Amino acid sequence: MTSPDAANGTDKQSKSLMAQRFRGFLPVVVDVETGGFNPDTDALLEIAMVTLRMDDDGYLHPDQTLAANVHPFDGANLEQEALDFTGIDPFDPERDAEFEIDVFSSMFQVIRREIKHYGCNRAVLVGHNAHFDHSFLKAAVDRCDIKRDPFHPFSSFDTASIAAIALGQTVLAKSCITAGIDFDNSAAHSAAYDTWKTAELFCFIVNRYKDLGGWPLAIEPGVETPDE
Repeated sequence: MTSPDAANGTDKQSKSLMAQRFRGFLPVVVDVETGGFNPDTDALLEIAMVTLRMDDDGYLHPDQTLAANVHPFDGANLEQEALDFTGIDPFDPERDAEFEIDVFSSMFQVIRREIKHYGCNRAVLVGHNAHFDHSFLKAAVDRCDIKRDPFHPFSSFDTASIAAIALGQTVLAKSCITAGIDFDNSAAHSAAYDTWKTAELFCFIVNRYKDLGGWPLAIEPGVETPDE
């Protein structure tokens, strides 16, 4: 008869390194550009997601970029100050914008496939000041009445908070520069660019923590860890 401890050990070994590292969550980096600060009333104008891969040594790397320009939803508010900041013209025909339902249906299909590939339970949003990006994503999901949202409904990984601890910086550009990651300020405030740089920053911090001996955790003999 197999003991519970032996069974748990076998189960852990069968999980991918990604699933082991983040407790069954798959980190997916997300950034949005919007027509304001209120996710319920203001337009979502750009969204990008970057998937991550983990190599055989347990190091994390940015992988695939999913990006789209988005049509403002019917009745969406557009704050001129926000448009001036991002430089986005929502009605420029050359944006090749897509409707929210089409954007999320396509992106979520890829994310669900990645979740299955790594044997994870669901995705968790990684963002710089993640609450902002998560709130706009959730508002769009609700508007589109999407039933199979692969992201955790409220948990997220905030690189602004993580960078404050690891690098002493909270601004994305300064955090990247401190980490030795190139950052072009003229390209910033594009969802695709900011998402990729956030992904590089997140991977740098996770990998640096690993190199410093922080992962896997060295548990002293006789110390029990909770079964999650």
